Amino acid sequence: MTIRVFIPMRLKIIFLALVILWAAAACNSRSEAEKIVDSAIEAHGGAAYSSSKIEFDFRDIHYTILKTPDRFEYIREFSDSTGNVKDRLNNEGFVRTVNGTIIDTLSDEWIGKYSRSVNSVAYFAFLPYGLNDPSVFKKSLGDTEIKGKKYHLIKVTFSEEGGGEDFDDEFLYWIDKDGFTVDYMAYSYHTDGGGVRMREVSNVQEEGGVRFQNYLNYKPTDESVPLENMQELYQAGELELLSEINLENIKVEPLEK
Repeated sequence: MTIRVFIPMRLKIIFLALVILWAAAACNSRSEAEKIVDSAIEAHGGAAYSSSKIEFDFRDIHYTILKTPDRFEYIREFSDSTGNVKDRLNNEGFVRTVNGTIIDTLSDEWIGKYSRSVNSVAYFAFLPYGLNDPSVFKKSLGDTEIKGKKYHLIKVTFSEEGGGEDFDDEFLYWIDKDGFTVDYMAYSYHTDGGGVRMREVSNVQEEGGVRFQNYLNYKPTDESVPLENMQELYQAGELELLSEINLENIKVEPLEK
């Protein structure tokens, strides 16, 4: 025998209203900076980031990048005097193989160095997707303008727990107020002597619903200047072009569901 519970229509309406109010409250609890970054992630690819395997070449090294909410795997492959090298960084850690043989003699120092190198390329290639990771703190610094275009200026820092070895790095992102694209970024870092950099988008390519950006990479004469001074130095023409950040042979493959 099936027992049916009768719920008055009035209670159903009240329950539905409570659900709507809860959802609205959850949405409104996000800060202004978080909402801006949410819009930027959507403008650059949104759900396509976590449902795709992405491959590209950067400075003669081949990368394969996969990042979902609960797992990640970054692979780089290249050839040098030792043979065919494959570095794999994922939730389990870092492994290097040469000609298919695992290299188990790497010191912790070199494992850290290789891991940071692989992670750095993946981080920049996937921006702004990673800016919603739990270890990321975002703060709005208000509005600003570059070359007649208005931007949201967002500062990003990281928690020590979950922020990696470079948790004390700081970033600024200039997010277009209309299209929510990240047109400029600047960052300070402390590895290899430290310094500050500013990047300007030089070219855009869209593949598989994901926006990929190439950059012109600038540095100041005095790399001890505060990160917040980089926009002023850029607009005054006082930054030196250091390098170009170009992704080539981009391929986006949807993941099987």
